[in-house]
Amino acid sequence: MDPLAGLVALVALPVLATVAGLAWRARQGHVRRSAPPVAGAADAAGTASTVTALGLDPAALGDRVTLVQFSTEFCSRCPATARELTAIAGDYEGVRHVEIDLTRDAALADRFHVTQTPTTLVLDARGEQTARIGGAPRTREVRELLDSITRRTRVAS
Repeated sequence: MDPLAGLVALVALPVLATVAGLAWRARQGHVRRSAPPVAGAADAAGTASTVTALGLDPAALGDRVTLVQFSTEFCSRCPATARELTAIAGDYEGVRHVEIDLTRDAALADRFHVTQTPTTLVLDARGEQTARIGGAPRTREVRELLDSITRRTRVAS
């Protein structure tokens, strides 16, 4: 191998890996809003099918919002995420946090396109997905989303 080409590869590969890693990290934990379901569309995103597909009892849903966290036994960030989402949900009336373990249910992970844990779906009062968070959620963004859904206002401190 040409020494110059080897030197370029030696420098370029770590730089490209670093840039890719930083780009991936910057996308983690952000709330991504979902498009509202189209009226009359197939019930793939509808309440009954979403709740049934998740294996949730409708009584487990929050009156206004449900934070559905997908976890696995091997996820190091999932326990802290569960504690954080439970605490956030406790600050809002009608908001509930539900955790689903995907360790032995790969079909459920495929059905909801879960490629990392934790992943959190935000369901509205009808059980329809309104947002999705890949990775550990950013508390401020979750609170802003819940404030907008529940129409709660607060004074910034």
